[in-house]
Amino acid sequence: MNALERQWKAVQKQLKELGKQAKTARGQARKKMKRLERRTRVAVARALRKTEPQVRQAVDEAARVGRGLRAGVKAGAAAYRASGRKKA
Repeated sequence: MNALERQWKAVQKQLKELGKQAKTARGQARKKMKRLERRTRVAVARALRKTEPQVRQAVDEAARVGRGLRAGVKAGAAAYRASGRKKA
């Protein structure tokens, strides 16, 4: 029984040591996750700040082109109606 008790105490000691190592690993993993989340947040915010003006400019330019195209079509239709085309 004495040898069995020694083995049991050794297993308990190993278990306690593994528990300490697991706690340390959890803390390190949590720290890494927080750092990674913060870096990702900063990178996304930086990308948005950098690209937002360019996107706004592209949308404004597309709207301008669209307005010009509509005005051209409207003017062409009006000119066609005003022309003295023959009616058959």
